[in-house]
Amino acid sequence: MARYALFLRGVNVGGVSLKMADVAAALTGAGFTEVRTLLASGNVLLESPADAAAVRATAETALRERFGYQAWVLVYDIDAVRDIVAAYPFESEVPGYHSYVTFVADDAVLTELSALAAKAADDTADEKIALGPGVIYWQIPKGDTLNSTVGKTMGNKRYKSSTTTRNLRTVSKMLR
Repeated sequence: MARYALFLRGVNVGGVSLKMADVAAALTGAGFTEVRTLLASGNVLLESPADAAAVRATAETALRERFGYQAWVLVYDIDAVRDIVAAYPFESEVPGYHSYVTFVADDAVLTELSALAAKAADDTADEKIALGPGVIYWQIPKGDTLNSTVGKTMGNKRYKSSTTTRNLRTVSKMLR
């Protein structure tokens, strides 16, 4: 039995309002065990004997059927999440800054988004961006998130099905 972290894209922002207890019930009903949600922003821990791709497909289907929205779920083995947090390349707690991880499920999209690091280095904005294992790490002054290089890019509909962003503190809480 493998333990997974699931990150639901766009939950409780942009008009998709779900109660996490209902999400847990839907995923339990889909056959997952030890389902636990964290915060109201679409973070789920669960167990399954299936591989990550099968967990993603099953979870997306269960959520689409139960809630009637275009659900996108990024799924990572809990050890991979631990490695992602450990590899965060910037100081994680800087006063006045947010530290983020953008999870990317599509290798072609990850390659495309990796160019953001060079773009941010050329900008005068105080934004740091680095490529990680299946993720984009970034750090931005508080209040600048939506106007940042990554923030503006992630709003592109092209990335909806394969990316989602979480604060590093939230991702770290998934490991407890």
